[in-house]
Amino acid sequence: MEFKHISVMLQECIEGLNIKPDGIYVDCTLGGAGHSLEILKNLSSKGRLIGIDQDEDALNAAKERLKDYNNVTFVHDNFYNIKEILEELNIKKVDGILMDLGVSSYQLDEGERGFSYMQDAPLDMRMNRNSPFSAYNVVNEYSQEELYDVIKSFGEEKFAKKIATIIVDRRKKKPIETTFDLVDIIKASIPAKFRQEGGHPAKRTFQAIRIEVNKELHILDRAITDGVEALSLGGRMAIITFHSLEDRIVKNKFRDLHDPCKCPKELPMCVCNKTPIIKLINRKPIEASEEELKYNSRSKSAKLRIAEKI
Repeated sequence: MEFKHISVMLQECIEGLNIKPDGIYVDCTLGGAGHSLEILKNLSSKGRLIGIDQDEDALNAAKERLKDYNNVTFVHDNFYNIKEILEELNIKKVDGILMDLGVSSYQLDEGERGFSYMQDAPLDMRMNRNSPFSAYNVVNEYSQEELYDVIKSFGEEKFAKKIATIIVDRRKKKPIETTFDLVDIIKASIPAKFRQEGGHPAKRTFQAIRIEVNKELHILDRAITDGVEALSLGGRMAIITFHSLEDRIVKNKFRDLHDPCKCPKELPMCVCNKTPIIKLINRKPIEASEEELKYNSRSKSAKLRIAEKI
């Protein structure tokens, strides 16, 4: 299947990165390479792009799409390791970092990856197919309490307790092996009158399990810290999130880097001597335009936050 992914807020990201033609830029989530292609178009031959993705399908597709450029380096890894990646490449500072935290259209649409609740497939959801840990392990091996915590915390699912209970009950008879097996359990757990609220009834639980499988929230804090440290003065970081849990982490992390002072408010002046590391380019997140929403419905929940190293 062809790797397809419509880049969300493409022009907003490029403008937000304020690209220098001879700069070094990192696309932490290469995906379909839409953002990367546009970055490269704005670079001179002296500029450089580092493209990171843990999905080998994405990397292979990106290599094909960017084959006309010789100033791009492809890295098969998780952007959680951005500090080590840059050290390995002997890069001390970069001028911009982009993180698009969304699941690609390809991953959602290719049934065998197990990301979609609309197609029957083995329970997988691994972004890195070399990982030994998948959705099957979460669903069949986590305790009832652990399942509840994952579904409640990462899916914000009000029926998390019931879903976890029925999962444990069903798997006693036989393993839960496919996406549709899990969808049936979720539907049986949610009262009929609530199944039509907020889209497909399995949406929140699938999101939660995907986040757990790929440790998506766990990696964000360190990746932002290490990424900002790697930025040169005036360098920018742009992050696109797709649900409130991600956006909250990015918002709070940017806020702490922008205003690191923790002195009690009653003190007349700061005594901790902590100074801002970044400035916020947009205090409120940028959202997709009405025009973009018409041709890319998956951009509806996207939020873009941009910060600059000072």
